[in-house]
This record gives sequence, structure tokens and C-alpha cells, in this order.
Amino acid sequence: MNLRARLLNIQAGGQNIAILGETDASSLGVHSSDRVKITFKDKSIVAIVNVAVNFARGSVGLYEETSRKLEIRNEDEAEVEAATLPESLSYIHAKIRNERLRENEIEAIIKDVVERHLSGIELSSFLTALYIYGLSMDEIESLSKAMVETGRTLSLNKKPILDKHSIGGIPGDKTSILVVPIIAAAGFTIPKTSSRAVTSPAGTADRVESLCPVNLSVEEMREVVEKTNGCLVWGGALELAPADDLFIQIEYPLAIDPMLLPSIMSKKKAIGATHVVLDIPTGRGAKMKTIGDANALAADFIDLGKRLGMNVQCGITFGEQPLGSAVGPALEAREALSAIIGNGPADLREKATSLAGMLLEMVGKSNGKQLAEELLKSGIAERKLREIIEAQGGDPNVKPEDISIGDKKGSVVADKDGIVLWMSNEDIAKIAKEAGAPKDKGAGLLLKAKLGDTVKKGQVLLEIFAERSPKLESALKLADRLQPIGLSKKPGDRMLIEKIPTVAVHKKTFILER
Repeated sequence: MNLRARLLNIQAGGQNIAILGETDASSLGVHSSDRVKITFKDKSIVAIVNVAVNFARGSVGLYEETSRKLEIRNEDEAEVEAATLPESLSYIHAKIRNERLRENEIEAIIKDVVERHLSGIELSSFLTALYIYGLSMDEIESLSKAMVETGRTLSLNKKPILDKHSIGGIPGDKTSILVVPIIAAAGFTIPKTSSRAVTSPAGTADRVESLCPVNLSVEEMREVVEKTNGCLVWGGALELAPADDLFIQIEYPLAIDPMLLPSIMSKKKAIGATHVVLDIPTGRGAKMKTIGDANALAADFIDLGKRLGMNVQCGITFGEQPLGSAVGPALEAREALSAIIGNGPADLREKATSLAGMLLEMVGKSNGKQLAEELLKSGIAERKLREIIEAQGGDPNVKPEDISIGDKKGSVVADKDGIVLWMSNEDIAKIAKEAGAPKDKGAGLLLKAKLGDTVKKGQVLLEIFAERSPKLESALKLADRLQPIGLSKKPGDRMLIEKIPTVAVHKKTFILER
């Protein structure tokens, strides 16, 4: 059937979508969520059908992604015919029945995911089945390999290739901004790709963007790494394991994360990593609540690393409070820069040198943590970070005070004397986001007290920064309601933390970070 193209000038998040009127859909024998093959001149694509009431007869509505791939203009005539369902759908149905998938079946699913042959409903069904039934290590390995093979890879004529990654879960974790230059300054290659925030107040890419551009291509990334030994770039611009980005779009609204292992490890494999340290923050408010859970996850990462030809070690780190004092992109960039200059919070420097030390020892250096500390204290790591900033297009002479933060500021003070006995990572993240982070780079908060600190009534517990007054007011009100920092004169004085149900019921935050 020949139909006239109607360009809708609407994006569909990358999916190939075509709209048909009821009469034309009936003539083709298709319903909503079925597929049609659209051919214009020498180009053809398969698109998912949406059937619309009162849509112009004899026309096919094309979203931007579809019209761009076909290189078709408004009113051009295209051939439209019913298309068969992807073979991978039968494999998704098998997983819904809790059947184990073979390597070739997983490859077919990932290929169709990347080529946008599957609808959001079908992807949701697949990920939900993985969440309910779990994955065998064989399936995880196959997923990881297929995700690498369907994307771009970084080929460097250097070995070894080192990398560090955190599973996320605690606010303010700006460790990578220190670890990368320490490793690069030691003479090793560390091409660090990072995520933007999905559910947190800042991802590593958001923090680094306050120092230099992060939207580099694979070719630009390679140039930076060959020049400086390291980089800090946004992975989303590189098309490394692109299936993962599509899975995240589904996982976030469903509040599930069945792809944690293949998601992280496929991207490490795509950059050619040979030695990887994984940071697993553990404790109340972190993803991993207990040391036992963290150990089990670490064993899976190490096993998967062996299967993919990577040497993997895991560091189980303290995750019961934010790292450092700053939460929010610009504030965290300031703090990381201060730390590498020689100031900054002790816990940030300790964690960064510990993880960097693990990597250095994996490649044969003795006393890795001591070496990392020397590179930090001597200023060599700082000079390397400035080299990386310059190579990525930033100002190598940037100072912490040069990084702009929100000019609207408010404080939360202690309502009594006491010791800080607990902090809520989740509530601190909520407050920073309410202030505007990560969209507003200058928004966030600074903690003025940490676990174990003694405070006096009226003393500032945290400062909130925003770029807009309404955002600041909203964040201050939320902080007053949530009370994210728990005080007591001594342990045991306050045993009742919260009453359930309370007047306001807060939905638990789902943390998804890559």
C-alpha cells in the first residue's frame, strides 16, 4: 500500500514509530503495537504501529527518528506493508515462562533492542521477567557480550587498561575525579566513562562538566587518553553498549535494576579494560545494606570479570553517610578540586587513595595506597587532572572558587545539643534535588556536620544552595519536614526514629546509577 508521509516533528525517544488511521490499519491487517515495513526509494525500516482515530486516510504519520532514517519529506509517497514479528519476541516469552535463555537467543534480543524493533511494553516485560526470575551467570555473561558487540568499542594500543566504577547509592561520591588523575599520573591508562544522574543529585559526568566538556566522541576520547593517559567523559555520547541506555529508560519508572552486572561490565569491556576496581558502598541508605549482601555481589562481579577476560577486585566501602560535604554538581566539583589541591575532606581523600591503591597493586605496584597518597600530596595528581581538563577543552588553571554555585542560600540548624548519630542518604539526596540539582548545576547542599560530630543548639547542620528562590524555599521546607540528620546527647537516648504511618507518606526513592 502506498501512503503519503506526514512528518509529525515529534521525537519518540529513539523508537521507530508510525501512525496509521483505522481504515488504513485495517486494510493492512495491523493493530497498535504491530509492525509495518516502510520503504522509500532505496531505504527501508521496520516501525511499530500506533493506530489513531480520525487520522487522515491514505497517510502515514512519521516521528522524527523514522523520517530521518528514511530521508523522506512531507507528502512523499512511501510503500507500507505489514511486517512479521521479531523472532526475539518468542525468546522474551520464554523468559516470561521462566525458561533459561541460550546465548544466540540473548544475542537476538539485544540486537532487536538496539535496532529499536521492540516496543516499550515488550522491553518492560523482558526486564520484569529478569527481575522476578533472576539470571544465571551464563545468561549474564551472554548479555554482557551481546551488549558490547552491538555497540562501539575503544581500541587503544596500550596495556593494561585500568578502570574504577561505583555501583552508586550514596550522595557526593566524587571519588573518580581524584582516582583517574592519580592512576594516570602513575603512568597507567584509565579511560573513565561516566554517567549523568538518573535518580541522584549528580553523576560523575555532571560533576566533571563543571570543570570541562564531557560530551566527547570516541575519537576525541581516544585523543585525550593518548595525550594524558586518562579522561573523564560522558558515556552516553559514545554509543558504548547502547542497549544499556535503552534498558535504563525502562528500569527507572519501574524501579527495578535486574541489569546491574551486565550493564556495568559491558561498558568496562567496551573500553578494553583489563583491570577493574568496583566500589560497593554498604550500609543503611546505600544499595547494599549488609556486608553479606556486598560480599555476594562482589563474588558475582569477580566471576563475571573472569568470564569476560578482566581482572576484577571489589572494595566494600562505608556507605552510611554522604562522601565529603558537598552534594550537587558544581559544589562537588569544587570539593574534588580542593581535595586534589591538598585541602578537602579527609574521607574523600582516604577513599580515593584506597581505591587507587587497589588498582595500582593489581598491576604490580607495591604499597599502592602509599603511592597514591604520595601522588596526591606531591601535586603530581593535580597537574595530571589539569592536563586532562585542558585536553577535554576546559580551563587548566581553574580554581575551586571559579566554579559558579547557586547564589540563593539557606541554612538548616540544630534544634538541640547532641551528637550526630545517623544521616539519611535518601533524604539528603531528595533535598539537593528539590533545590534543583542536577539540572541546575549550581544547586545542592553542603553538610556542616557528619556522623559522630558534637553540635550545639542553633549550629548549622547543612547549607542549601539554589539558583532560584522558589527552589530554595521548597528545599528548606522539605529539609524541615524530613529532618535528615539525627541528633542525640548519647547513643540510646532516642530509640524511636519514626512513626509509621506518618501524616505524610514518602515513596521510597529508587536509586539507579551507572
